[in-house]
Amino acid sequence: MDQLGVEGTSPGLVEVALKLARQLDETDKPTSAAVVARELRSIMADLRKLAPVNEGEDAVNDIARQREKRRAEARQRADGG
Repeated sequence: MDQLGVEGTSPGLVEVALKLARQLDETDKPTSAAVVARELRSIMADLRKLAPVNEGEDAVNDIARQREKRRAEARQRADGG
């Protein structure tokens, strides 16, 4: 949950997901585990959709910065600089 960063935006769903995860850990019955796992998977998918986009350092951002730098240099050369 910490990695998704959704506690502030969806605290109710986070609490339900944590409760389901605890139930999944504690259950001994395969049928119950399957039902709980299905619900947990569904809620986790919803939480991933609600998670903020991390615009940290990644390859795509690095490539975009390099491209912008090359374009700026090309504009300078074209302008006579």
